[in-house]
Amino acid sequence: MMLGDNDREVLESWTRSGSVQASAAKRARMLLLAADGVANRRIAELVDASPTTVIAWRERYLERGLAGLTDRARSGRPRRLDRDAIIVATLTPPPKSLGVTHWSTRLLAKKLKISDASVARAWRAYGIKPFKAESFRFSTDPELVGKVTDICGLYLNPPENAIVLCVDEKSQIQALDRTVPILPMQPGKGRTPLL
Repeated sequence: MMLGDNDREVLESWTRSGSVQASAAKRARMLLLAADGVANRRIAELVDASPTTVIAWRERYLERGLAGLTDRARSGRPRRLDRDAIIVATLTPPPKSLGVTHWSTRLLAKKLKISDASVARAWRAYGIKPFKAESFRFSTDPELVGKVTDICGLYLNPPENAIVLCVDEKSQIQALDRTVPILPMQPGKGRTPLL
């Protein structure tokens, strides 16, 4: 089998590249071996494919050149929403009526009328984890102001002969990262978060 002008260099670069899909690199190896005179059965053994697959890719290359090595469009229903649209929706805060600070896969999927697996795949592809807060998030509790006032009042003006303790609701969960940096300690003062 004869390769076209410069096709050997392109195919060899595909086999070495880390950014080329594994399927394209495998097809490139098939053609390079065929150009070196290796039999179809032996190529199939070397690249872990069937001889029929090797023959099919050789024929596609002979018909269409390097362009024939790309996957054809698959049959079936097209995507209802592309990943970029899912990411844009993810970055839009959820409505206050939902009572949440960030989207979950199920909530966003319900809003976009797609499967939660589609949302999860898009998040995985872009490395997005909205459930991992990198900074402060506002509470959706409608009684927040009253609760904060009560708690801060205890700290700022504790009742006489009283001890004020802080207890975490989720005692089994350990906070590993701080969302704000800590100021260095000063003599006579405890550590203070930098707000």
